[in-house]
Amino acid sequence: MKKSLVKYPFLTKEVEVYTRENGHTIVLAHKEGAMANVSTWVKTGSINEDDKNNGISHFLEHLMFKGTHKHKAGEFDRILEAKGAIVNAATWKDYTFYYVTLPKGEGNKDFYEAIELHADMMLDPVLPYEEIGAPFNLNDTKVNEKRERHVVIEEIRMRKDQNWTKVYNACNYNMYTQHPYKRDVIGTPEIISQVTRDDIMNYYQTFYSPENMTTIIVGDFDHKEILEKVEKEFDFKNRANAPKKINEIDKPVESTKVVTTTGQINTSYIMYGWLGPRACNLKDTICLDLISIILGNGTSSRLYQNLIEKPSDPVFNIVCCEHYQFKDGNNFFIQANYKPEKQELARKLIEEELAGLLNNPITDAELQKAKKKTKSQFAFSAETVSEIGETIGYYMTVCDDLKLIEEYLNDLDSITLEDLNNAVKTYLSLDNAVISILVPEKI
Repeated sequence: MKKSLVKYPFLTKEVEVYTRENGHTIVLAHKEGAMANVSTWVKTGSINEDDKNNGISHFLEHLMFKGTHKHKAGEFDRILEAKGAIVNAATWKDYTFYYVTLPKGEGNKDFYEAIELHADMMLDPVLPYEEIGAPFNLNDTKVNEKRERHVVIEEIRMRKDQNWTKVYNACNYNMYTQHPYKRDVIGTPEIISQVTRDDIMNYYQTFYSPENMTTIIVGDFDHKEILEKVEKEFDFKNRANAPKKINEIDKPVESTKVVTTTGQINTSYIMYGWLGPRACNLKDTICLDLISIILGNGTSSRLYQNLIEKPSDPVFNIVCCEHYQFKDGNNFFIQANYKPEKQELARKLIEEELAGLLNNPITDAELQKAKKKTKSQFAFSAETVSEIGETIGYYMTVCDDLKLIEEYLNDLDSITLEDLNNAVKTYLSLDNAVISILVPEKI
């Protein structure tokens, strides 16, 4: 088993990273206090899906809590929540992760039991047919027994009715030509209604492999004892590793692409989307984080001040920026909600602010303020065992390298105004933007 050490900012001891012979990674992080966090990040999400099984990662996440050969459905939550634990999971494009945060208990008893239960869930899910529910025709209104597939379909339908989801999905889909990122992580009712238990189990057995799993333990504990405990409980029994898969990374559109959809709404929505650098390109990723703060994050940002605060008759109700980090390339968004009769003016104003990043260059004061805010957010992520676990999981899974965190603050401090200008020119040209607009059916 290989061991490496990582100097994690704000922690009092180095983080220990162990890579087992089968590829399973174990990360141990020291954080003083009575709380502990146990999580496993799996390197699979919609990045490993296609048009036939889109949404299977999220569906499987639901079913992982439906029991093992040792524990019936519901026992996992019931036992841990009785000990004051928070139990949850999440699925995104690059990963699915499962976690337990709890008080360690007297003599670490509850902590040890959490590791046992967590490993059991990760390695031996039953995926019971009676919990999944039978495949069915979406047009059949006489389904007598509704099970987990119906829960997921209802979740999909609720999200489909959300206006921001509509405008985002249209923007996201059109930024890509072939990469799996173009699909909605939650999937479609058509696929979820028909996917079989065998399909789901085959997906689990393929992608929930040792190399794809990183188990992270954060808290105040004896590292040697916990390492041995995790090794013992995570017995993969010679499970094969997933086949290597490399997706071709899409290039940005070469001319502005506008996609317009309609809905039964009273206001209009717009989203500008760009493809950015890979998350592991830390310096460029930080540059876009800083630009997002300066341009459209918070009440002191340019977009808020110039388009909402200062105008006597504002066009916009909301206008802001988002920057999502992904293994195969980040996404940068400008998004707004505005008066539908002011559509041409809304676009003109947003595009003037975008051009203003170069025509009205970012000042040193803006840069330093954004750096200060970013440092505060980074420090906050080391405050709790849960935040530390999530940050480690992100770097291990999306960036494939926890060592990057050692250089984060130095990279942040080194960024100059020239770096930001270069990032704007490289990634945020209007020619490379996809613009998704959602307007009322009748204006």
